[in-house]
Amino acid sequence: MEPALNLTAMVPFLLCAVAFLLLLEQLSYLSKKGPLPGPHFVVPFVGAALHMVVNPTRFWARQAELAKSSGFGFSANFMVGRFVLFIRSTELSHKVFSNVRPDAFHLVGHPFGKRLFGDHNLIYMFDQEHKDLRRRIAPNFTPRALAAYSLVQQRVILSHLEQWLRKSSTSVPISLRLFCRDMNLETSQTVFVGQYLSPEARRRFNKYYNLFNVGVMAMPINLPGFAFHRAKHAVSRLANTLAGCAAASKKRMLAGGEPTCLIDFWTQETLREIADAAAAGAPPPPESGDKEIGGHLFDFLFAAQDASTSSLCWAVVLLDEHPEVLAKVRREVAALWSPDSGQPISADKLREMRYTEAVAREVVRFRPPATMVPHIAGEAFELTEWYTVPKGAIVFPSVYESSFQGFTEPERFDPERFMEGREEDRVYKRNFLAFGAGPHQCVGQRYAINYLILFIALFASLIDFKRCRTDGCNEITYVPTIVPKDDCTVYLSQRCARLPCF
Repeated sequence: MEPALNLTAMVPFLLCAVAFLLLLEQLSYLSKKGPLPGPHFVVPFVGAALHMVVNPTRFWARQAELAKSSGFGFSANFMVGRFVLFIRSTELSHKVFSNVRPDAFHLVGHPFGKRLFGDHNLIYMFDQEHKDLRRRIAPNFTPRALAAYSLVQQRVILSHLEQWLRKSSTSVPISLRLFCRDMNLETSQTVFVGQYLSPEARRRFNKYYNLFNVGVMAMPINLPGFAFHRAKHAVSRLANTLAGCAAASKKRMLAGGEPTCLIDFWTQETLREIADAAAAGAPPPPESGDKEIGGHLFDFLFAAQDASTSSLCWAVVLLDEHPEVLAKVRREVAALWSPDSGQPISADKLREMRYTEAVAREVVRFRPPATMVPHIAGEAFELTEWYTVPKGAIVFPSVYESSFQGFTEPERFDPERFMEGREEDRVYKRNFLAFGAGPHQCVGQRYAINYLILFIALFASLIDFKRCRTDGCNEITYVPTIVPKDDCTVYLSQRCARLPCF
């Protein structure tokens, strides 16, 4: 009986130790919080995580309200053992974006990103290594490359519009979010690696990508049978598949082939750098191996997926809600392109669609897909004259909040703000943060905007659509990018005799 008695005697000491640790956690939080607005008491360890998961829209709106009403421009909270800062102020957001470096802020993108993607990822790179990789990526987004991608994008969009029409009618609605996601995946696959991914490889790729998608939203439990564990293995398989595409592209480019997809433009430039290094008696440049290119290509794929899905859904929602905008888009597209021409929208015609581009930019401003861009303070950082961000804090600059500051009547959906004479994208450039800012600003933003313009032009011109309105259908839902609560449920019908084919 003696061990039992000893254990019983230890219970009060254990309870005291736990209470002491909880008190230390509370005092640590209050010390870091200082005068900032935010809860005065936090639930031990969990903090506000449950509230955030149950209703993220309301949670972040409350943080924004506290940041605004206090006049500080930022607010504090506590989640899963971490001190959290929410930044509403555009200027303070720029300060975070422009100070991504080892001794300041580390861009994390996803809370468990390093565990999912690995350390060697574009968003986790700093300084010269990061600059060198961005320089090597730049040839993938030249006007010549974007023009090549435009034809591929249009073919995939038209193929999926045809599928959507078969599933919907004026009496049978469909929810577009998952259909848009599937279209984006096929677009990315075809634009990025084109002919190097066989039909069977595509099927396997889609299977693994779906496992990855599920794991991204799961708890980070890296044990067999759990979604996160399956996602990690899926990332490895997907990156290896893309590495094989890089090897095949190098072989074709060495044989004098013309670039037809993004990997071709990438490997063509990479092969030139490898040859230059060999001529100088130097080793191949970093990030030039098939495995490295495959890994970075997967990062591109992930970046393009959910963000574009969000923008496509909101474009349909906002065009339905603003028939005058829809009518102007249709007039502009009809003046420049006809579905009966048998020709795709050319790169030159795309550049002439200035109003449609203004609509695309306003969709991104009004509903930025990734509302916040999480960073971690690698070291203590002086954010203002009176407040220093503590080391290890998770900092959330709010792209969404900045989008509704500065602009004329920011709560109004108004594409005209980006047209000649107003040019609010230039006047309020610092508030347009949907693609980030500073050294990690999105390298593919022109690609993303072109894709959205093409979708709007084709969808508006070829499809008649009507929203299936329900209570709260326009409420914002995080998945993790933002989408309308009803997943953009619409009735569709065909406007023209037949969809174009080219």
